Amino acid sequence: MRITAVGIFAIGLALAVAGSAVSQGSSTPSHSSGMSPQRLERVTAVMDKYIANGALAGVVALVYRHGTIAYVSARGFQDKEARTPMTRNTIFALASMTKPITAVATMMLVEEGKLRLDEPVDRLLPELANRKVLKDPTGPLTDVRDSPRPITVRDLLTYRIGIGQTGYAGIPQDAPIAKAFAAVQTGPAQTGDDFMKRLGALPLITNPGERFLYNTSSMVMGVLISRASGIPFERFLETRILAPLGMVDTAFWVPAEKRARLATTYHTGPTPGSLVASEARRLSEPPVFPSGAGGLVSTVDDYLKFARVLLHNGEADGVRLLSRKSVELMTQDHLTSVPFKQFFINDTFFSNAGFGFGLEVQTKRTGLGPSVGSYWWNGATGVSWTADPKEDLIYLRMIQKTDGAGGFGEESQTAIYQAIVD
Repeated sequence: MRITAVGIFAIGLALAVAGSAVSQGSSTPSHSSGMSPQRLERVTAVMDKYIANGALAGVVALVYRHGTIAYVSARGFQDKEARTPMTRNTIFALASMTKPITAVATMMLVEEGKLRLDEPVDRLLPELANRKVLKDPTGPLTDVRDSPRPITVRDLLTYRIGIGQTGYAGIPQDAPIAKAFAAVQTGPAQTGDDFMKRLGALPLITNPGERFLYNTSSMVMGVLISRASGIPFERFLETRILAPLGMVDTAFWVPAEKRARLATTYHTGPTPGSLVASEARRLSEPPVFPSGAGGLVSTVDDYLKFARVLLHNGEADGVRLLSRKSVELMTQDHLTSVPFKQFFINDTFFSNAGFGFGLEVQTKRTGLGPSVGSYWWNGATGVSWTADPKEDLIYLRMIQKTDGAGGFGEESQTAIYQAIVD
């Protein structure tokens, strides 16, 4: 047997990790995937490298191509202190990977005629009717002008409703809108109706349709979905998306019988190679206000079921959620002009990419990675997924690290794409 340099590297890392991490071995890849099993072991090597150097506690990675799982592996720990090994069915907080699911739910209601893309949201969200806009985003809340037009459903799907997380908007924390918005976000427990009432009392930061502003649109979409469908948002997801697809471990909370599978979330510790457990999220009971922006938990196999629906033009395993035309609309770039690409007012976020409906879309290929037309949206807990229609490929990398892991994302992406041989 010929042992390559990469193979020696992987063996060395495995030995280095053996005393401190328990890992499930990778699957035996199918040759029908058009990916080299030997080259896919470089993915394992990257995972072990970042576990061994203390940047990560554990990882679950999965690669799906040409209708088959080409690679899947769980490495390290889901709880490093308790020495609980990472497993393929470990449950992760999805954070913003919730957003694409919320966007799909919205488009399902558009297809059913319960919503229209370019209708004002006033009919179902009267709290957002007759908007005022700040003349100066950092100025007094009373210094406003009339909005030139209403907010539409399309604005929600493209995150251009005119208000969003001010912490990302280049607005000082002591600005009046920043303080007022923080009070909306961090106030006492609130229902979706409470949230809308408090959000509706604030002026917009920009005109509707003018700028991409993060996060808040998906929270509003959750309320819109509930009002348009006539059932609670979480119930709509459960009955219309999660249950039909067999996503049995995806929900807004983790019941007692599944708690042992929930990954601990970490951030970088005070010394090199150290990790500190972050404050645990309250997931032991259903939330009062399920967030369409970041509330779900899931597993790598569950999320693959959802991702396959988009990759396969709205249908997977005989379950159709959307038409091909809706998926095409969701996965095209809607931020085509320079002002739209100006992220959070003062910064350019989308480098060689744009934004569809709840999804970032690759518009230019710059390296060994996703093809033009690929799409994704990641989560702040370190979870990540990408669908690449040109390569008929989906990959997921599930970690539990809120402040990143250096070059892990780039290195693992390179390891995945260099394994494509057919």
